[in-house]
Amino acid sequence: MPLDIFIPYWGDPDYMKETVNSVLAQDSDDWLLTVVDDAYPGQEINDFMAGIRDPRIKYVRKEQNAGITENYRTCVAMATEEVLVILGCDDVLLPNYVSTILDAHKRYPGAALIQPGVQVIDEAGQVVVTLVDTVKQKLIKPRGGGRQLVSGEAIASNLMHGDWLYWPSLAFRTDKIRQVDFRDGFPIIQDLALIMDMIYNGDQLLIEPAVCFQYRRHSNSASSTKLVDGSRFAGEREYFAVAAAQAEDLGWSRAARSARLRFTSRAHAASLLPKAMLSKNSSAVKALVRHTFGK
Repeated sequence: MPLDIFIPYWGDPDYMKETVNSVLAQDSDDWLLTVVDDAYPGQEINDFMAGIRDPRIKYVRKEQNAGITENYRTCVAMATEEVLVILGCDDVLLPNYVSTILDAHKRYPGAALIQPGVQVIDEAGQVVVTLVDTVKQKLIKPRGGGRQLVSGEAIASNLMHGDWLYWPSLAFRTDKIRQVDFRDGFPIIQDLALIMDMIYNGDQLLIEPAVCFQYRRHSNSASSTKLVDGSRFAGEREYFAVAAAQAEDLGWSRAARSARLRFTSRAHAASLLPKAMLSKNSSAVKALVRHTFGK
């Protein structure tokens, strides 16, 4: 059973080539790769993909840019296998990624989502330890060794305290992810919104400890560029209100409370206040104060 790997492409061609090469370097041959090019300017990746002779690889280029949400939807719609992953076009698979995911799925076929172990790398590809990732992995992620299968209000409440998952590393059961959809209007937090919709549907998340993925964290990502001006947090605040209402409908009072508190989201905004104040950006300061201390 091949692992369906999708790369919704829009970004740096050099990173993209590294990502594709990391798929080719897998220690398991049991995979399919589909690149969906969202009309990125230039032909460099088109030419690069044309030079790869492998029947497992498909390259599709859209005539017009549709945006990341629509490209995600395209990837899910094109899947033909039991398990899929939507890989970031600047991330790197370690050689054991495919074998790790397929083994985890074989052992826990009921899991709708699989979160494997992740390393964080910088722009240069060096493994780094950042404050945000330390908080995610040491303070927020559920504790315990070995594989863990989690579901229900406990994991919903946990993720509302803080999203410690790494979206592009996640593997999904295709039938389960198709039961939900990417929400319009939340371009920065759409990954968490979809995952929470799956959790609210009763789906199970498998935490796989084996490290097999490298997540690239760098300053010019879509989410990072919206931090200091506070615009990211307006969408987050709106989404957490939606998530709290969903939890309340299920009678999950603890998860609803966590969504309303949105503790780590507030702490993140608070940590940016000094920089916004130094820049004398009054609108940013106002937005960050509202997110930190408001409802």
